[in-house]
Order: sequence, then C-alpha cells, then structure tokens
Amino acid sequence: MSIDRLNKLLITIVLGFFANNTFGQNINDEEARDCQNLRQLANLNITSAEIRENNQSTDPYCYVRGIISPAIHFHAQLPLEKNWNGRFVQWGDGGKDGDLDFANHRVAEGYAVTNSNTGHDNGVEPGASFAFNNRQAEIDFGYRAVHLTVLAGKLLVNEYYKRAPKYSYFEGCSQGGRQGLMEAQRYPNDFDGIVAGAPAFAYQALNASGVWNLQRIYRNNLEGNLAEDTDGNGSYDSLKLIDILHDRVLKKCDAIDGITDRVIDNPMACNFDPAIDLNDLMCPSSESSDECFSESQLQTITEFYEGPVDDSGRQVYPGKAFGSEPRWVNYYIPHEANNMGPSKLIGVAGDHMNYLFYEDDPGITIPNVRDYEYEARTEGVFPEFHWKDYDINDFYSGAGDLMKSITDATDTDLGQFLKDRGGKLIVYHGWVDTLIVAEDTLDYFNEMIDTTFNGDLVEASNNARLFMAPGMGHCRGGPGPNDWDKLTPIVEWVENGIAPDFIPAEHSTNGLVDNQRPVCAYPQEARYIGPMAGANDSVNWIAENFQCR
Repeated sequence: MSIDRLNKLLITIVLGFFANNTFGQNINDEEARDCQNLRQLANLNITSAEIRENNQSTDPYCYVRGIISPAIHFHAQLPLEKNWNGRFVQWGDGGKDGDLDFANHRVAEGYAVTNSNTGHDNGVEPGASFAFNNRQAEIDFGYRAVHLTVLAGKLLVNEYYKRAPKYSYFEGCSQGGRQGLMEAQRYPNDFDGIVAGAPAFAYQALNASGVWNLQRIYRNNLEGNLAEDTDGNGSYDSLKLIDILHDRVLKKCDAIDGITDRVIDNPMACNFDPAIDLNDLMCPSSESSDECFSESQLQTITEFYEGPVDDSGRQVYPGKAFGSEPRWVNYYIPHEANNMGPSKLIGVAGDHMNYLFYEDDPGITIPNVRDYEYEARTEGVFPEFHWKDYDINDFYSGAGDLMKSITDATDTDLGQFLKDRGGKLIVYHGWVDTLIVAEDTLDYFNEMIDTTFNGDLVEASNNARLFMAPGMGHCRGGPGPNDWDKLTPIVEWVENGIAPDFIPAEHSTNGLVDNQRPVCAYPQEARYIGPMAGANDSVNWIAENFQCR
C-alpha cells in the first residue's frame, strides 16, 4: 500500500472515530484532517497527531507528539483554529522532570502549549539517574530541551494555523522557574514574557544545601532529628517539637507586620534567636523528650536557619526562613508517617550528588538511601556513592563547576531579553518555601538590577518585577494567600502595557476563601488599612483592606 493511500485510510478511520464520539460534534472533517496532516512534516520528527478531548473544556484539541534527537520527547496541545487566541506558551517542568506535562486549562483558554520530558524518561531513569555518565542528557536537561521544544512548537503553530503566534510566553515554577530564567539568559528571543516562580536557578547550590541539611538531621544516629521517638521503638512518632518551635517563632515575629495571623510577612525582619528564644525549653542534660529540645536538636535548628557554610566560611546557600518550620517536616524530617524517608531524601537530593554535581560521576546510588549507616562500596565496575559522604567543601573546590555551567541559571545580565528585546519578566516566590529558599531569589533579583540596570530599580520595573508572597510554600500552599492566575498578569503587561503593581491572591480552606490580599511588587509590602480594631479578625482580611506600601 502506498504512503498516500495509507494516510487517506488513517484519516478515514480517524473521522469515523469522531463520528461515534461525543466530542466529534464539535469538530469537522477539515479540522481533523489538518491535525492529522502534521504527521507529514518533513523537517520535524512527528510520531503522532490526533484530536483529543480536553477535560477542562467541551472543545477537543489537536494533540501532537514528536522527538528531537537524540532523546527529547515533546508534545504540543493545539486548540482548534476557531479557539486559538494567537498565543503560544511553553509549559515549565518540576523536579528532575522525565515526563510530559499537560496544561489543559491553558488550552481551554485558547493557548497553544508545548512541553517536553527534557531528554529522559523517569519511568526507567528515575531521579537524577538519567545523567549517569551521560553528558548529552545533562545538557538537554540543563538548557537544550526547552529551547528546541520552543522552536518545534512554533514550527507546529506556523504549520497548523498558517501563521506565527502573535505573542509567546513561558510559565513555570520550581524547575520551571529555573527554565524560565535560563531562557531569558541564553535564548532571549524565544519569548515576549516569562513567568518564573520559585526558580531553582542556583541549581547546584540548592541541591548541595539539601544534602547538607539531611546530613544535619541524620548524623550521630539521628540525635538531632526534630521528630521524637516517644515509645522507644524507633518509629519517631511525635512531631510536637516542630509545633513548639513554630509557635515560638510566631510569638516573636508574627505581629511585626501589624496583624496576628500566623504569617510572618517578611521573615528577614524577624530577629528570632534559637539559643535565646528556646533557652527555657532546653532539656536537662542527656534527656530526650517531645516537650523540650536537646543540645543536638538546638544545633540542627540553628544550622537550618543559618544555611550551609564551608570550612572557609563561605556561604553556599541561604538558611531556612523564619516561619517555614512546619514545612521542614515533609522535606527533611524522617518520622513514622513518611516511613523515615522525607521527600528531599527520596526525591531530589538522595541521588543528586551521584549523577548531577561532579564532572565525573563518583558512583551509583546506594541500595537504600534511608540507610545512613551503610558504607558505600567504592570498588568494582560500578562503585557506589553515599549522599552522607558529600563534602560541602567540594562546592567551591571546582569539582562541580562544569555542571554549574550546564544547569545553573545564575547570570544576572538580562540585558538582551529585558532591554534589547523589551521582554517582560515576572518572578514570584513564597516566603515559607523550604525546598527553594526565597531569600536566594531576592538576592538574585537585586543583583540582576545592579548588573542589567546599574542598580536603578525604577528603570528595572519597566521590564521586570518580583513578587514575594507571605506565607506561601513551594509554588503554592501555605498559611498565606497563595492562589492567583500566574499567566494573566504577564499577558496584560506584554500586550496592553499594564504593569502589575500587585497581584490579588487568595487563601482557601476546604474550598472557601478565608483570606485575600495583594501580593505587592518588590520592594513594597501589603499593609493593613482596614478597621483598626479588627486587624486580627479574619473577617477583615479582604483585598480592599490592604494597600501596597
């Protein structure tokens, strides 16, 4: 059978399928054929193109998958011609990626969307293992995959709609935030506007910090663990000390912003000192309890707040923010509920130093990353490397410089994107994010202003704005207002010249909004201007009772 006859047969089958499905009534033969024809592109490796339902809309869309050599799998979600708003969006990734992420809600809004697996599949190469002695995979993950996916997406848009997108945007958080800043630094012509949330831009530093923090907890047979084993069976069943610590921090700093709401609006204004403010809660010598802190636990707390420092006194990464203590539990604290495997260990830090930090990979992951006492086998064809053996002094030694050059998006000169192209950049970060520390983003933004705009914040604000969200965790969640549409503000800025002085955000409990306020463009902060007698009453925590100052 000839290729032409085979294509006609496939189209006939597809159209027949539409006729027998509910979404078929929203698409005609020509629309289906236009989507199917994308498989015939001669200059792009397309593996499939078909009409799919969208669970966020009654309208289907054209779904396309393809491969960029050697191993970047990508996909595109293309609204039907009648539904396309003329805009293109690259959807950012999370963690170590390795999958295809969908943005059905953006497709329902009319955006053409692309995303990739950044060059590896986490089903067979989980965590950082994809990078084992594989420089190409590291480069694809570091910066190549996003850029080439954008080029592939724009080619598909041109082919499918017979015109280029009028505006192009990037939207992402965490790993996606790093990708957004990397695009602004390396490929300034890819986008008109970039939204980079909680950016993992200092990628090697934050992962070195994650391992260092885990070492503080696990050392000396978990004597500094902030979970307590109250029944002596090794289960570490009590997390009461975290609540006690958090209450003490709030008692010291919650009201600084004028409202007692269990949120510290600016943790850097808090002067909590564990050695002083926990002094009356110290355990008698050699005693352990979930009612008091041991010297080892106090040391853990102090070091978490201070952050990792090498033997020469050089700061590797900022410490945890005051007010973030409850969020340490999921990421760093081994306890009964997480089977002694906090997510930072099981997720992004347990094997990072094995495969993604050193120029030459030191060894494969140990059989069980929870086993701190395990001694890695350092001989043989595939030697092992234990995360406990990572030395923070290696950070500035040069041993990780090659991988920094591939993965880190720390260049503070954004002149090509912000000034030459006139692009717009929105960066946001939650103050109680303990996975990626917000202070580091604030420092980067200020350094970017110094480098790109000679320290002129007013000039910088014409193209770049930072939003620090009080009480927000990693990308979302937390006790403060943390929910808003991340894309609309950049679209309004790029297309209509309306720069966001603030972003209205909400906090909900059980689906009901119980806190509203503006997240203000840095350096301003939201100040309560409502009825003074009711400042601490949540009834008055509505947007109009706050003003950016």
